[in-house]
Amino acid sequence: MSLPASAAPILLALDTATDRIHAALSLGDTVHTLDLPGGAQASSSLLPALGGLLSQAARTWADLDAIAFGRGPGAFTGLRTACSVTQGLALALNRPVIALDTLMAVAECTRLADPLAWSAGDTIWILQDARMDELYVGAFRWDGSDWQVSHPAELWALDEPARRWAPEGAAQAVALRWAGNAARAYPDQLAWLKARELGVGSSADEGPAQPSGAALASLALRAWQRGETLDAALALPLYVRDKVAQTTVERMAAKVAKDAAPGGVVSA
Repeated sequence: MSLPASAAPILLALDTATDRIHAALSLGDTVHTLDLPGGAQASSSLLPALGGLLSQAARTWADLDAIAFGRGPGAFTGLRTACSVTQGLALALNRPVIALDTLMAVAECTRLADPLAWSAGDTIWILQDARMDELYVGAFRWDGSDWQVSHPAELWALDEPARRWAPEGAAQAVALRWAGNAARAYPDQLAWLKARELGVGSSADEGPAQPSGAALASLALRAWQRGETLDAALALPLYVRDKVAQTTVERMAAKVAKDAAPGGVVSA
């Protein structure tokens, strides 16, 4: 699909892969953002919230050049919401879409908090809560102007980070730069990791990085400049969990295995 000639595209970006609605409307150097409760509310509140962003900037839907969406990984319902809303809007407006990596948006949120702290070659791991004692994990390397995927998104068991980076009997944990909400979601199991978390500001006490509106806008603009737009029909989610629900028997079996395992943690 050919790109509009606009030197400063008007891009709408959204992500509902977590329990928050993150969105942004970028117009050149001006970016309007929002951060609202998501989860079950996302399907009903997302469109009005996006309309509010446009009103705030005195723009209409027809002014958009493209719509960017967080494709995940993340909550099944949240991903479906982001993709369906993006696809519906793009088809109605005859606009292209831009697929964004939700974990990369978390990395970008961290970088934007302190851009001067990042040098070419720096790598960050993103660990996000995937529920069911599991994590969405990926790693990204900053090349000086953009992120490169160094470890594609995977689903890890909750004990996998310790197995990789703080093996039992090791004198000290492996050096690690990471961000995300994993330690906040599992404070007891990942207490050792919390001390090295990169927050969104000067310290981790300010909270975990997230796929913020500013991060989404930044990634969307760079993707636009590279010509990475897609037809609306390709607004599809990224799933890394093959199965999103368990039967009652499977849940009971998992609980029995967990209770019987040393420390109550089942190995992957």
